[in-house]
Parts: sequence; C-alpha cells; structure tokens
Amino acid sequence: MALALVPELTPRRIFALVRRFGTACAVLEASPAALAAADLSPAHCDAIGHADAGVRREIAALESAASTFVAWPDGGYPARLREIDDPPPALAIRGGFGPEDEVAVAVVGTRRASDYGRRVAGEIAGGLAAAGVTVVSGLAAGIDAAAHRAALAAGGRTIAVLGTGIDVVYPRWHGGLADAIVKDGALLSEFPCGAPPLQFHFPRRNRLISGLTLGTVVVEAAEQSGSLITARFAMEQRREVFAVPGPATAANQRGPHRLIQQGATLVTCAEDVLGELLPSYRARLRARRAAAAEATLTPPERRILGAIGNDGRHVDQVIRDAGVPPGAALETLLALELRGLVHQLPGKRFCRRAA
Repeated sequence: MALALVPELTPRRIFALVRRFGTACAVLEASPAALAAADLSPAHCDAIGHADAGVRREIAALESAASTFVAWPDGGYPARLREIDDPPPALAIRGGFGPEDEVAVAVVGTRRASDYGRRVAGEIAGGLAAAGVTVVSGLAAGIDAAAHRAALAAGGRTIAVLGTGIDVVYPRWHGGLADAIVKDGALLSEFPCGAPPLQFHFPRRNRLISGLTLGTVVVEAAEQSGSLITARFAMEQRREVFAVPGPATAANQRGPHRLIQQGATLVTCAEDVLGELLPSYRARLRARRAAAAEATLTPPERRILGAIGNDGRHVDQVIRDAGVPPGAALETLLALELRGLVHQLPGKRFCRRAA
C-alpha cells in the first residue's frame, strides 16, 4: 500500500523495485544510496522515504468508503490482471469480486451515445449478463452506463473500473448507479482514496477494463475515443476485440468501423460475442430466454406447446392433442415460432426448439 500511494512511482517501476530488493518492505527500508543506485531520482527517493506516512490515512479512508484493499500477492487479486504486462500493484474494491467474475466481457463506448448506441449496448450487456457473464465497463456516461444498467436489469453481475479513488464517483450523478453496482458486483480502482478524475487517469483505467476480461466490445466511438485505447490494450493483452457497426456517416461509428477494418470481429448481439468466446454460454442464454418466454404463455399457448414433441409432430396431431380450434392453433404456432419456442419442419411438422 505504501508504494502504491507514491504518485511518482508507476506500476512498472514498483514491480521493478520489488524484484530488485526482494520485497516491498525492503524497498521502503532501503537507504537513499541504494535507491539512487536503482536509477531513482532524489524526488523518488524522498517520496519512498516518507511513503509510510500516508498508509494509516488511506486505511481509514478505505474503511470509511466500505472498501477493501487487495495487493498483487493476495489471493483475492483478480487472476486475469496477473496476466497483463502492466498490472496494478494494488486495488481498492468496493463490493464483491469473486471467481465468477473471471468470466467477463467489457462493453465500452462513447459518453455521447446515440439512442441506437445505448439500445445496442444494453441488449448486448443484458444478454451477456443473462448468460452468466460479468459485464465490465467504466461507469462513464453514455455507453458505459447503459451497459451497467442492462447487466443489473438482467439480474447479472457488473464491474465498474474507476478513473478516480474508490470513494469518488464520476460523474457525480452516477452515485445511485454505483450503489446498485456494489450490490451485484463491484467498483475497482488502483488510485488512492480522494483521487479526482484527472485526464491521464482514464487511459490507465482502460487497461484494467480490458485486462479483467476475455474480450472487449466497442459499441460507439469517435476516432480519438478513449474506447479505442481500451481496444488497443485488449489487443496488446491478447484479448478479443469486437465492434458493433452502425450508420456509415455517423461520427460515433468511425471508431468501430476502423476496428473492423483492422480485424476486430463484427458483432450485433450477445450471441455473436458468446459464439466467439464461450459457445456453451450461448446455449445457456438461449435456455434462459426460452424459460422467460414460456413464463408469459397464455393457457392456449401452453396447451399447444405441450402437444408438440421434441422430435416433431404433424400440425393435425398438435391440433387434436391440444384441443384448440384449427385457426387459433395455426395462429398460436406462428406466434410461438416468432418467439423462438417452436421450429417448423418440412411437411407441416413442428417441434420445440432446442436451447
């Protein structure tokens, strides 16, 4: 914690020092001469010499924010972040981060999202969450917020990585959203408590969004968007990159279209993402959608569905077994087919669609 609180030290420099001296405590106890021999400037040496002073204050701030602290050697440190080239030495966590969050996908995009962008981001994030995949984003306005909210609405988990201290919500009007995320996920930050939303914090934040996940979905982004920084980090971290297409003339679509030109996978829905990353989760998503659709069936629809076998049954047999008039039965079969519950086979035979 002491080393992480030294603003002059980057994560790479902290790990290099720990490797050189053996432990974090050994770095703190090293003499100015030994630190200088490690190519540290006088300012760095002085900062390390006084690093312990802020620890007690940081612990109190974390407790006040109902947050915990996890360092790189700890068992609770996110396993996927250990795999990236530039992991944070320590993280503050508000909420709960568990093994189930290792199966995660990032959904990111512009703060100035269109209605189309927010809708598609919500559909993708909601579908991923419904399949049991944790949705990761950055709590920003626009696409990020739409992704978090959709994941929560689907009853899933979502992680927000902050570009501020764990006790600072940015933008401020997302305080309610942050509280909701804590109940079914977590807020994560590598910055000390009280850290404001400085511009250079967000590119650092973005490497963690991609690093926590199996892949990153970019929904809307201008050509200079921070979301493209997240996509670049994902590529460098050997994670998958997905992009959602949109109107060719829209400024917010230039980023995703450029990513597609560079080799990103074009996706339009959660099933596209799951098909690339987690085929078994795609079947889970279909099963949950089918269960949700069946829960809203009317009594005649239930009779029709109950009369349809898994191997296929002729429409006349379905009508007889269900005891529904032919006209109503045909209308019901069409409605069930459109809702993805029934599949029509050649010869006027119907079967229940497999999950």
